[in-house]
Amino acid sequence: MDKVLKIIGRENLLFEKDVKYFSEVLSEKVSHSSFLVIGAAGSIGQSVSKEIFKRSPKKIHCVDLSENNLVELVRDIRSSLGYIDGDFKTFALDAGSDEFEDMVNRNGPYDYVLNLSALKHVRSEEDQFTLMRMIKVNILNTEKNIKSAIAMNSKKYFCVSTDKAANPVNMMGASKRVMELFLSYYSQKINISTARFANVAFSDGSLLAGFEDRIKKIQPISAPNDVRRYFLTSQESGELCLLSSLLGETNDIFFPKLDDSLHLVTFSEIANKFLNYYGYTPYICSSEEEARSEIYQLVKLKKWPCYFSASNTTGEKDFEEFVEEDDILDMESFSGIGIIKSNLEISKKNLDMFKDSVSEISKSRNYSKASILQIFQKMLPSFEHNEKGIYLDSKM
Repeated sequence: MDKVLKIIGRENLLFEKDVKYFSEVLSEKVSHSSFLVIGAAGSIGQSVSKEIFKRSPKKIHCVDLSENNLVELVRDIRSSLGYIDGDFKTFALDAGSDEFEDMVNRNGPYDYVLNLSALKHVRSEEDQFTLMRMIKVNILNTEKNIKSAIAMNSKKYFCVSTDKAANPVNMMGASKRVMELFLSYYSQKINISTARFANVAFSDGSLLAGFEDRIKKIQPISAPNDVRRYFLTSQESGELCLLSSLLGETNDIFFPKLDDSLHLVTFSEIANKFLNYYGYTPYICSSEEEARSEIYQLVKLKKWPCYFSASNTTGEKDFEEFVEEDDILDMESFSGIGIIKSNLEISKKNLDMFKDSVSEISKSRNYSKASILQIFQKMLPSFEHNEKGIYLDSKM
């Protein structure tokens, strides 16, 4: 943890005071409740599962498509936290499948349903096929799971959102914004809260995790030098979800407060601190080719070749934001957390229109990104997609 904090430029955990202040309430709620965690083997999902497990729930069932990551979740929990009297099981299932429904029907009901599953990368919108899966995972499966939670009379449904849902410029952010509209509608029938996230440092698939892979494989580091992001630690991601799940009121969107301890940092700044931590001096190259060709000679000199450049890929924001101009905020209830008191209004007719449109183009088997974009823009009239024709897969 000290390593991660040092690299992202912080000294303390953001939510330490809040977790300590509400410690007894959190433990009491968890110890008397049963939990279903969907997307439990991703970086945030694992952190949330551990936060629940260490407070001894009556039942915690963890679901994820990644069989290998579920194995690691179990090993991590057993090696760090040991065992509980409650029922702890993992299931390698697709949360949109019939098998998942059967599992829930046989093992439920669950007091709390936490959905951490998502397609979270901007690169997922490069092709229309992955984009359609993003809609299914981020929106349609969410609605399906909410209905399941309502049917078994769950106390709470929690779903993770993203900072990119605020004034979205890419379809990943737009999908999460539309998901928030679905959450708002169904909050009339079940208590629902969510959280908008910063980037989780060194999470699976993140650029920072990629830095570690480049070190292991002795490969140069590449990063944008003009894109600024907020970073949370893995532990903070779990704590933010737990606090929103157990203490959030219906329609609340939790987000990290911005102050001197949480500030925007460029990826190139993080890369420099990362290399310094491992005892290397960044060596700035003028091209990817130069960075690749110089790697072995430079590493012997404790230098690491880096190629930093301006971002020119589709969907990238220069900076991230958690709130929009007209949002109603509660900045007093928590020390390190702000709350958007969401008042999104959406009719069932519009939600059905969105689903029908997605279904129609999906059945045609001849859909395009443009046709999918039109559906998003009908739901989000102010959505301006930042299409540049260049994607992250075209970069090192």
